[in-house]
Amino acid sequence: MNVFEAVKQSVTTRQAAETYGIRVNRNGMCICPFHNDKTPSMKLDRRFHCFGCQADGDVIDFTAKLFDMNSKGAAVKLAADFGIPYEERTHDPPMPKPKPKISAELQFRKTENYCYRVLCDYLRLLEKWQTDFAPRTPDEEWHSLFVEALQRKSYVEYLLDDVFLTGSVEDKAAFIRLHGKDVTRLEKRIREFTASRAGGRDTDDERDGGVESHTAPLRPQCRSAHRYDDRVI
Repeated sequence: MNVFEAVKQSVTTRQAAETYGIRVNRNGMCICPFHNDKTPSMKLDRRFHCFGCQADGDVIDFTAKLFDMNSKGAAVKLAADFGIPYEERTHDPPMPKPKPKISAELQFRKTENYCYRVLCDYLRLLEKWQTDFAPRTPDEEWHSLFVEALQRKSYVEYLLDDVFLTGSVEDKAAFIRLHGKDVTRLEKRIREFTASRAGGRDTDDERDGGVESHTAPLRPQCRSAHRYDDRVI
């Protein structure tokens, strides 16, 4: 039995009032302690009710109001003052809620959006490389980033338009299955190249063809070659 049940079954409001110094006449009436009462207007029994200020409740409500405390504190006080035993219920700490599992469809959409974003960033770089590193004279040696832009720009445009924008779910899933890791490596390469340019490292890196320019992005993960425009990608 908890403290609320134990107190309500063991103590009347009249008993509590008399214990706490309130004088109750033989009719169970007393001066109300909750308003400026001139004549006894509160009736006390198991419960209490004031006909003047309309205060009303049980023994716990009375004690809480009398000592300006919450219901739990009032119940514990009554149990201590009247020697009432009760069970102290302990609550186990709440179990942490398991993190919701990401559905396969949502995970696919997140990966699809990630691949699309990286390819868009790569296409913007290719367009910039095609302009920035274009040879200025017929005899000038072609920069490796310019060559990469010529070789891959059309293919990346094809991936963005025909696979990710208008392609079927099967087309996108096949690309992600074959090239998901390549896209991750490509994103790292883009970040490193961008950071090197921002840091002013444009001499050795550019002469070497940028950051890891020798590593071909989007390399097929199987032995059979992928062909595009009659060219092995």
